Amino acid sequence: MACRGIRGATTAESNTAEDILEASKELLQMMIDANGIEAEDVACAIFTTTPALNAAFPATAARQLGWSDVALMCSMEIDVPGSLQGCIRILILYNTEKSANEIVHVYTKGASNLRSDLSGTR
Repeated sequence: MACRGIRGATTAESNTAEDILEASKELLQMMIDANGIEAEDVACAIFTTTPALNAAFPATAARQLGWSDVALMCSMEIDVPGSLQGCIRILILYNTEKSANEIVHVYTKGASNLRSDLSGTR
């Protein structure tokens, strides 16, 4: 069994706790569904936001989905000039029998063009 990474990104409508958590929960659920993830197989999940999104910790969405025993961390993205703003990214590391090319990465809303080469939502 290997530990594989799943990447995902989305955008929040505004810097409110409700919008950040709604966007995070929607993205996380899409990642779970697309890859058949069970919480007990998750090693950890890292959530990042662009600097303008600071009204809530996006990892709270994972707790709301029942990930009470998963190691979670939130961080701020580097503020690169000209980069996508209002963006939430998630990296999930989980144990699976899937090969790397079977992993479905999910990019939605304003983030859909970030990595269309990897996204299962092309």
